[in-house]
Amino acid sequence: MYFDQSDYDIRCEWGEQGVVTLSPHCDVVIIIDVLSVSTCVDVATCRGAIVYPIGNDQAAADLAAAKGAAVAVHRGRSGYSLSPASLTTIRADERLVLPSLNGSRLTVAAREASPSAAVLAGCLRNAAAVAAVATRLGRTVAVIPGGEHWAAGGIRPALEDWLGAGAVIAHLAGTLSPEAAAAKAAYEAARENISGILRGCSSGRELIELGFAPDVGMAASLNSSPCASWLVDGGFVRFAG
Repeated sequence: MYFDQSDYDIRCEWGEQGVVTLSPHCDVVIIIDVLSVSTCVDVATCRGAIVYPIGNDQAAADLAAAKGAAVAVHRGRSGYSLSPASLTTIRADERLVLPSLNGSRLTVAAREASPSAAVLAGCLRNAAAVAAVATRLGRTVAVIPGGEHWAAGGIRPALEDWLGAGAVIAHLAGTLSPEAAAAKAAYEAARENISGILRGCSSGRELIELGFAPDVGMAASLNSSPCASWLVDGGFVRFAG
């Protein structure tokens, strides 16, 4: 097929259909959700916690009961949430179910589409670390910028996820599909002003106006994290191989 980008080592496509199309043909799948799930996963797993992604709020309680985990609340409420800042004090032994229609849902879709592929969570904070681990785990890599969803339906390609995908791709070796090369070029053009771009883009402005400016700052902290998070038995843990 043309759309699986199988002529190239490093591939890139948007959202759930990108996951379904690319994952079965790749050794590694990297989910990018910069202003939410991927950054949350990095913060939590770096502290030793386990994060269980799920795409359905209604099923979160059942998963939490099965795993002995807490359930993340909606951003802005007291407790662990999709706000990365809420996870900076999470305990090393904590287990957290993280419901999300973007990064978490795509992670579940990646596991279902390709049970044998390694699934990683990538963001701007850990781009170099995730790329290094991906290189150890396989030759063919699918990088999936998650995007957001319009209220009326349909995916909204989100600039922050495109730049996050490009940041990871910039540290990967191998032949790049044109899609992957375009993401890398966008990142390289933006690299010197990542923080300003995240604050000024639509998603960043929304979070800042809602009172979550610290989340944007944390998400924009390029390569500040030495951790890579990968999916083991349904939960993201810090890669220690």
